[in-house]
Amino acid sequence: MPTRGDRMKRPLILLLPLLLAFGADAPAYAQADEWKTLNEEMASLYRQGQYDRAIGVAKKALEVAEKSRGPDHIDVAACLNNLGFLYQAQGLYAQTEPLYKRSLAIMEKALGPDHPNVGTSLNNLAELYRAQGRYTEAEPLYKRSLSIREKGLGPDHPDVAASLNNLALLYQSQAQYAQAEPLYKRSLAIKQKALGPDHPDVALSLNNLGFLFYTQGQYAQAEPLYKSSLAIYEKAYGPNHPDVARELSNLGTLYQSEGQYAQAETLCKRSLAIREKVLGPDHPDVATSLNNLADLYRIQGQYAQAESLYNRSLAIDEKAYGPVHPDVATDLNNLAFLYKSLGRYAQAEPLYKRSLAIKEKTFGPDHPSVATSLDNLAALYRATNRVKEAEDLEKRADAIRAIKR
Repeated sequence: MPTRGDRMKRPLILLLPLLLAFGADAPAYAQADEWKTLNEEMASLYRQGQYDRAIGVAKKALEVAEKSRGPDHIDVAACLNNLGFLYQAQGLYAQTEPLYKRSLAIMEKALGPDHPNVGTSLNNLAELYRAQGRYTEAEPLYKRSLSIREKGLGPDHPDVAASLNNLALLYQSQAQYAQAEPLYKRSLAIKQKALGPDHPDVALSLNNLGFLFYTQGQYAQAEPLYKSSLAIYEKAYGPNHPDVARELSNLGTLYQSEGQYAQAETLCKRSLAIREKVLGPDHPDVATSLNNLADLYRIQGQYAQAESLYNRSLAIDEKAYGPVHPDVATDLNNLAFLYKSLGRYAQAEPLYKRSLAIKEKTFGPDHPSVATSLDNLAALYRATNRVKEAEDLEKRADAIRAIKR
């Protein structure tokens, strides 16, 4: 049986601040109106989920910056970072890495190795490595980013809080919860002191700490943090903001895990309604809400409703991202799991195989998520008495899990 983390598609998203493309510490485009306009257009397209168009604008911004500023200017580094961020959002990791590395090299040469903007570039590359399961490569970059910011900005700066959060997320990804918790708590304390208790960044940190407790099954500790985060977002943005929708989804996922299905359904439906209205019916965040609601219906045996929502989620993600994105792999896995649960093995098998192939291509053959997909397919083989095939997949999955990262 797959783990919850693989069945549920992004039950909690935006777990760390976007310090990548459009953050406050990214180099400004104010010196050139065309770059500023292009950057604003790119950010708008990204928020709308129009990633292909956003990439085209990012490429144009990079071309303009290189032509007018030269190849080693910090504005070029910012454009490289923006383009890399968009590629990463598309799951195009091989294209992302050289852009982040070039951006980092420009920043280090232009600003010196200890400049806070170098800390941002280090974080970007580290986050890419974390997404790929390259944890041992990510950790020293996160730590160097944190050290640079503490030295250059002081220990109580919000950017230090962001670095603490990012390092905590890395530890959480490796189930090193004892290392993650104090970092999340220190990050939260810095934000509360620097920004005030009702700032949206405080809400994000409350969410992150809640997610840590949720991951460990400590639902009673997670719930008040999620509720506090939701209250801050509603106060700051009103009841129909995408961040409110995200937090409603998070709280709904918690209630689902506790078996409080009626409460979970109410929150998931409200989250979906907000996203459809504000973002449009074809936005990837709508796909997330559809998937989470589908999972809730599946658990309750409402299979027809679940199947319809899973299929719609898959269609949205394929349209937004293309056929080989990690979220598409998750959609395929979820639909396959439903079919397997219903004994519809012939329909489940090609979906599991396609999901596995996407993950192998995107993450590489030794990523932990690949091991989960191998287990899922092996469970299907066992259900259809293909024991030898199942054992081969299980051995490969165990070998992946034994790799030190």
